[in-house]
Amino acid sequence: MFRTIQQSVVLPAGPERLFDMYMNPENHAAFTGAPVTIGSESGSEFRAFNHVISGTILYTEPKCLIVQSWRASHWTPQDMDSILVLTFLPEGQSGRIELVHVNVAEHDFQGVEQGWQRYYWKPWRQYLLGE
Repeated sequence: MFRTIQQSVVLPAGPERLFDMYMNPENHAAFTGAPVTIGSESGSEFRAFNHVISGTILYTEPKCLIVQSWRASHWTPQDMDSILVLTFLPEGQSGRIELVHVNVAEHDFQGVEQGWQRYYWKPWRQYLLGE
């Protein structure tokens, strides 16, 4: 069985900057604290957290939308790749990221759901506020 995660976060930077930070390997690594491989072209590989997370960029709409396949290294071969959709929107002086993460393996749903807050939203906010 597979589940869907939906989250929304407001961060203290504009949506264009948030998009660029996610798509730039150096910036992405700076706010997550872990090396990342990512490219902006469809078909580019995505690897993060020492290859614990991997996938492929499926589509980008510059400055506003990222769609990627996504899986964790500990998922079983029977677990299909999940699909991650990140939408970047203005929210006053800040930016809002709407996340929809579909086909998350049931056995890892809670870990992935909490992982977004722990490994992305919280450190990203701290990084931006510390600049």
